[in-house]
Amino acid sequence: MRSVNVVLAALVLALTAVAASAAEGIKLGELVIYDAWARASAGPAPNGAAYVSIHNHGPADRLLGVSTPAAARSELHAHIMDGGVVKMRPSGPIDVPPEARVTLGPGGKHVMLMGLKAPLKEGGTFPLTLRFEKAGEITLTVSVLKVGDMGPSDPHQRHQGSHEHQQHHDHMGQPPQQRR
Repeated sequence: MRSVNVVLAALVLALTAVAASAAEGIKLGELVIYDAWARASAGPAPNGAAYVSIHNHGPADRLLGVSTPAAARSELHAHIMDGGVVKMRPSGPIDVPPEARVTLGPGGKHVMLMGLKAPLKEGGTFPLTLRFEKAGEITLTVSVLKVGDMGPSDPHQRHQGSHEHQQHHDHMGQPPQQRR
């Protein structure tokens, strides 16, 4: 009985450490990456999008590219205004300025997943590799949320408070989107 209690206590400690790590983000050099997520596919849609927040605590870096086995092709994309019409286009590398936060989110820059190998299902996950110019590569687990979701709560905003939230702007010079 005592050995069962020891095993259960160790399991609880390990799960607590994993949860704390996820709440604090994943560190890659001077970058901290938060909230890798995607929306579930709407029916048999062949494409999807993934989103992530990156906080740079060091010198400038650039997100050069992305890859995932969940789609035939993945690219960095942005919404642009063209003749009064919003269109999606490949964005190329995304700057991650020093001491700044970049949010890839709905309506802005994002990871476009083209040729999904299977529909993204709510509650599922898939791997996504981010390739940075200086920090290198990291593979994240993307959580699939419900169709139309606006993303998980941002633990970084909860920990830093509103003053820093106002000072750190995303890649387009606008305050990061408020999430539910």
